[in-house]
Amino acid sequence: MARKPAPKKKAAKMSAAKKAPKKTKVKKVAAKKAPARKAAAKKTPAKKAVAKKAVAKKAPAKKVVAKKVAVKKAPVKKAPVKAKAAPAATKAVASVTIATGMDAPDFNLPTDGGGTLSLAELKGRPVVLYFYPRDDTPGCTVEACEFRDNLPHFGGINAAVLGVSIDSAKSHDKFKAKYSLPFPLLADEEHSLAEKYGVWVEKNRYGRTYMGTERSTFLIDAMGKVAKVWRKVKVEGHAAEVLEATKGL
Repeated sequence: MARKPAPKKKAAKMSAAKKAPKKTKVKKVAAKKAPARKAAAKKTPAKKAVAKKAVAKKAPAKKVVAKKVAVKKAPVKKAPVKAKAAPAATKAVASVTIATGMDAPDFNLPTDGGGTLSLAELKGRPVVLYFYPRDDTPGCTVEACEFRDNLPHFGGINAAVLGVSIDSAKSHDKFKAKYSLPFPLLADEEHSLAEKYGVWVEKNRYGRTYMGTERSTFLIDAMGKVAKVWRKVKVEGHAAEVLEATKGL
């Protein structure tokens, strides 16, 4: 029975042997922590890479936008140049000039009362052909009434007086009836006769540009030649002046 204590030593040795491996476990744990720090260090270059990519993308985006805007502005400046082509037709119409000694352009136009009249029908008589803008307007009314009042004197020398405007024959009927005008009024609604005599011109009134009849008078002799021309007529006293010129034919 005295030999029983011996197994205690073995038990002690075994417990000591079992404790030894704990040191190796500590080493393994420490070894695992070290790479964790390295992984953290690798994170910083990842941020730099992202930053570089972001900067690289922004730079070209600005350049592309700037180029597109510059290209769009160029055609806008050139567009208004084409709008200036319209006045060319106006100049072509106004370039016709009827001067003394020229053959008077013939015509055949509707008149008040539903008739028609041509210059050829009046050959052999002096003709006073006066153009006015509109029926029953202040200046045109004064001019028409002066020719009306002087018509007996024109008749005494066998001269015909004709008024011309772009108004219709119906408008002429009303104008004649209102002021008792005893001479024919020609309806040049398409302003073809005004263009032939060079009196269909560009006008400007209150800042508005438009085409219209320039108040003008042409004295045509018995042979159909233009004897005298009055342009941009002032109505007061004009009929008396034309009468004196007609007496001299």
